[in-house]
Amino acid sequence: MNLKERILRKESLSRYITKDNRFLKTLSAGDLIALGVGAVIGAGIFILPGTVAAMHTGPSIVLSFILAAVVCSTAALCYAEFSAALPIAGSAYSFGTVVFGEIIGWFLGWALILEYMLAVAAVSTGWAAYLKSFLLGFGIHIPKALSGNFDPAHGTYINLAAVLIIVLISFMLSKGVKSSIRINNIIVLIKIAIIALFLIIGAFYVKPANWHPFMPFGVNGVFVGASSVFFAYLGFDVVSASAAEVKNPRRNMPLGILGTLVICTVLYILVSVVLTGMVSYTKLNVADPVSFALQAVNQNWVAGIISIGALAGMFTMMVTMIYSSSRLIYSIGRDGLLPAFLGKINAKSHTPNNSMLVVTIIIATMGGLVSLNQLANLVNIGTLIAFTFVSFGVIPLRKRDDISHDGFKVPFYPVLPVISGILCIIMMTRLSAETWIASIIWFIIGMILYFTYGIKHSKLAD
Repeated sequence: MNLKERILRKESLSRYITKDNRFLKTLSAGDLIALGVGAVIGAGIFILPGTVAAMHTGPSIVLSFILAAVVCSTAALCYAEFSAALPIAGSAYSFGTVVFGEIIGWFLGWALILEYMLAVAAVSTGWAAYLKSFLLGFGIHIPKALSGNFDPAHGTYINLAAVLIIVLISFMLSKGVKSSIRINNIIVLIKIAIIALFLIIGAFYVKPANWHPFMPFGVNGVFVGASSVFFAYLGFDVVSASAAEVKNPRRNMPLGILGTLVICTVLYILVSVVLTGMVSYTKLNVADPVSFALQAVNQNWVAGIISIGALAGMFTMMVTMIYSSSRLIYSIGRDGLLPAFLGKINAKSHTPNNSMLVVTIIIATMGGLVSLNQLANLVNIGTLIAFTFVSFGVIPLRKRDDISHDGFKVPFYPVLPVISGILCIIMMTRLSAETWIASIIWFIIGMILYFTYGIKHSKLAD
């Protein structure tokens, strides 16, 4: 077998399903939607509608969110078909290995490792910052040395709150999926209730005059706004990582992915409508536009509750991403491309505790010690690369006779998958040169790891 044949070997779906049978199938469509909403709706829902409206769109921010949702929905439909046809752990990594071959699967897995782990590390530092300001309101001070990344020159050595929240979530997830998902569902409901509280209170202070002019920056502003808020929807794809633990995946996976996108779109639109109706869009270019708008109408008590909503939003996002990271690392270890101990599942809790431990150590180290401001954009490129391959991958997926196609199918095939892939490539071209350079370095490291370790230990070689 020559090198080309070795790296393009395709995995068998039946072997994946056999390996993944060690997971308990406990997740319902509602659990998946809660995971998805938990990943997509974070603190950004209290920030983006205001800042983008002020800088690019005005009240027509609503149209930008709808346009971004339409673009995202094309990729979501492709993920829904893959998840229904391939109910296995590992999301785009496993999809790519089955449909394109091992080297493409590894490439996608390496991209997703970047997406998931950087996202959690970045959000953990944001969560710590919100917690610090929240505690200050009660006169509680976190020592400076324990409140930031390793920077002795400025008196900070570790972001202790960021480390502790990651360890807490990982410990919770390691005890079993069922109880962890129950806690996640409760916190997602609290988060939605806080958003609903803002919508109800804010609706009484809406002045229709604030919606005029509706499109002050013109049609171009709406498109610029759509590209700015597009990344607010990213995260629904992590639902597909849980496919091996879902009851009736052919039905529930599409419901989870598409239900997530619909609910998040409605929430973003409603917040945008109320926010721009409460205060003129010209005043919303502030760090916390929702709290600013509530203070402007003398509803300071609700503004305080919003900070709890932001903490809840970031908490559920970290739960979903750490959960998905552990399943991704498990999947790569299961295939031998990373050390085999990562592909083990704990017999008692039915969770991949080895991969969970490694994920926790890496994310906690990044969140506690490293400044992630410049690295956060790498999350977007990892996601868009996965979106692109999954979109185009629907075409070879349909041609596979050994895979059942009696679940959800992308409409307007093959046109819509191709449009989805092209849209993802267009979105990647909007990312900065620094992001591209950093990601190329990341993928070079990944290829070195694959050709020095992965290809020699691959289970497909057996």
